[in-house]
Amino acid sequence: MHLKFLIAILIIGSMASSNLRATAAAAHPNILWITSEDHGPHMGCYGDGYATTPNVDKLAARGMIYSHVWSCAPVCAPSRTALISGMYPTSTGSEHMRSLVPYPAGKQMFPQLLREAGYYCSNNSKEDYNLAKPGTVWDDSSKRAHWTNRASNQPFFAVFNSEKSHESRIRVLPHEIIHDPAKVHVPAYHPDTPEVRRDWAQYYDIVSEADGDAGKVLEQLETDGLADDTIVFYYADHGSGMPRSKRWPYNSGLHVPLVVFIPEKFKELRPSDYRPGGKSDRLVSFVDFAPTVLNLAGVKPPEWMQGRAFLGRFIAPPPSFLHGFRGRMDERFDLVRSVTDGRHVYVRNYMPHLIYGQRIDYMFETPTTRVWKQLHDEGRLSPAQDSFWNPKPPEELYDLQSDPEEVNNLASSLSHQKIKTRLRNAQKDHALRILDVGLIPEGERFSLARGGSPYDLGHNHARYRFAQVFKIAELASTLNPDALPALKRAMKDADSAVRYWGTLGVLMSGRNGAEAALPELRTALRDPAPEVRMTAAQALGEFGSEADLKDVLPLLVALADWGKQNVFTVMAALNSLDALGTKAAPAADLIKSLPVNGAVPDTRYSSYVPKLVDSVLSRFNQSLPEPARP
Repeated sequence: MHLKFLIAILIIGSMASSNLRATAAAAHPNILWITSEDHGPHMGCYGDGYATTPNVDKLAARGMIYSHVWSCAPVCAPSRTALISGMYPTSTGSEHMRSLVPYPAGKQMFPQLLREAGYYCSNNSKEDYNLAKPGTVWDDSSKRAHWTNRASNQPFFAVFNSEKSHESRIRVLPHEIIHDPAKVHVPAYHPDTPEVRRDWAQYYDIVSEADGDAGKVLEQLETDGLADDTIVFYYADHGSGMPRSKRWPYNSGLHVPLVVFIPEKFKELRPSDYRPGGKSDRLVSFVDFAPTVLNLAGVKPPEWMQGRAFLGRFIAPPPSFLHGFRGRMDERFDLVRSVTDGRHVYVRNYMPHLIYGQRIDYMFETPTTRVWKQLHDEGRLSPAQDSFWNPKPPEELYDLQSDPEEVNNLASSLSHQKIKTRLRNAQKDHALRILDVGLIPEGERFSLARGGSPYDLGHNHARYRFAQVFKIAELASTLNPDALPALKRAMKDADSAVRYWGTLGVLMSGRNGAEAALPELRTALRDPAPEVRMTAAQALGEFGSEADLKDVLPLLVALADWGKQNVFTVMAALNSLDALGTKAAPAADLIKSLPVNGAVPDTRYSSYVPKLVDSVLSRFNQSLPEPARP
């Protein structure tokens, strides 16, 4: 009797579980994300007559497109990190391309919350997060991942990612061009050459291929009889893979397509402006996607998520601004923040001494990049085209209505000062609200976090004096000569991040500032923080005496020794040596003997040091042995 009783209980339990799944399926929609890589809204449904995207256009005719969507980051890893976390990578310390940092303590990636609610979550298959996964995130994340693998009647959240439109596909040869290069619109910032026209035409070809992948997924959804039960998103992971779009937090690098279809069965989850074939002007950010999916699934988004749900029963008020950023791009450091209200784009360059077009090995594989740089070297570019190869102004402002390609900087326009001030204040308020940890040098951030997450470091007010660091970073990057006394005082501060920005401000102020702060720079060569030492060394190498140069070259080479220093110190030191150009030639033999393998927190960091050593040596017409290159 006892055995029969147990069997009966198991049968009843199984039936109850099955009924619960059936109830869940009826109450909760399936949610499908179809994603593609490296392309902006260059699609027919967005009014681009040159594009060939019939599948997404058909989806848009049944659903709705969003006109103002920013990916937060203009490269894939940090943009996908924003998607999976619902938090700004500048807040979680995951903004660098590529990086890997601990997840904030006690928090989860949103598919984990969906799985707890009974959803089957599959990802096919790219992840590329800059945050370490806090446990099991997906039921399946692989090339085999599919909604068909779920339990009977279980609601699903499924991601299908197409790599067909990735930047790397622009330069794949041989390639039979489909879109006519003669009909390409060449943006004002690119030179009009055969190479550029071909790259743009090939870009449109691969966007069509990504559209074809989207069509296959949508066709299977129909074949499986799930179209009426599934909310569909189509979006790209950031803007165009062409240079000056990808890697740059302008609208051209952040603006992405987003098409959403919500079937009639779930019309109560539609926003008030939802119309089949319609458009929404609501501002949407990638940090909004996680709380939105949770809201659609009937899961209350946690308060620590920084995004706002734009679909579902409990839609959050729309934001007034969208925020973007640029951090380290592979082997090259930078710090840029941007903001838009939908019409104007404001860009704040915190390292304006660095040119836009820093030598990033991967970017230079695209023919457009190479011919563009060659024409700059030959002095054959227009001012709009040439600006990419020059240092940046501290501030930029663009009017997308009159200048959609963002080439006419209005930051100094008297008639635009109120607009600039409003957007500048929005950027400042945002940095304070999220406690932007990007102001701490990457290597020091790791050491200060002591194995914990940068997010938790940033929210520890005793260890991260945000207000003081932000104030000096703002001052240092204005390039105002009157800031020099404050910068020199900052170089003596007890906080290493404040000292770093004070020293960097002196470097960025150029020869006049450096010569006026020679005693402080020489003292900074003994600073306990390596980021301060190498910044002072670079300033003395560029603007000091010959004796200073002799002193700083061995210091920078020592800091670039991967056998003795961490990878972040090595990368920063090599960037400083590269900035010295031929002045570093006396150290060529020492540089050539530097190790190009060493310890890393994750293999993502492994390739950058060899590329930097090669770049430095190329200044002296030397190179590493071929096998040492990544």
